[in-house]
Amino acid sequence: MVLIKTYDTPPFDEREVFRYAGGRGDDSVRELFESCKAEIAQCLSYKVCYLPLSVRTEGDFCDFGAFGVRSANLAHNLEGCAQAVVFAATVGVGMDRLIAKYCVLSPAKALLLDAIGTERIETLCDLFCDDIAREYRRSAKPRFSPGYGDLDLSFQKELFSVLNCRKHIGLSISDSLMMSPSKSVTAIMGLSESECLKPSRKCEACGNTECAFRSAV
Repeated sequence: MVLIKTYDTPPFDEREVFRYAGGRGDDSVRELFESCKAEIAQCLSYKVCYLPLSVRTEGDFCDFGAFGVRSANLAHNLEGCAQAVVFAATVGVGMDRLIAKYCVLSPAKALLLDAIGTERIETLCDLFCDDIAREYRRSAKPRFSPGYGDLDLSFQKELFSVLNCRKHIGLSISDSLMMSPSKSVTAIMGLSESECLKPSRKCEACGNTECAFRSAV
């Protein structure tokens, strides 16, 4: 059965916002940031739908019972896990509407709103993963999304089908694999009985070392 979690507004990570925006957060940017925070206060919702599953890996094949997929990178990520959680998270369509509005009225504000939206969805995913790790009393492996490593982006459709994202959190996907709302994430997170050496952060699972938004791992 697909489960749902909703969250109150989590604290903002200003450094991450400014990193995504490509700036250093001088006084004018901080003033604009505070303006954006006030405007989005009533626009965002923090929702996650998820499904706990057993998982077994054999070579590069990952068997989740409900579905299976070949990915050597994902299999490596899930090493030592007998359980995994597949999930979809979104902060809602309100951010998309604001970004579209300010693309016309104030491109600088639109850029900062886009960065805030990225920080919001990443913060939501981190919050959820930490929450699940505590709830299941397991160590959370770094979450792994379609498009990471050799896991094809088209695998999104399998996750959408299993989670019924539109019904549970209003998240849809187009034929070109674009998600709506855009500030959304789908991912798989392994749960290990052994202590993981690092916290669950997406950049640890992604092999794209040239990404401009890659954080230190």
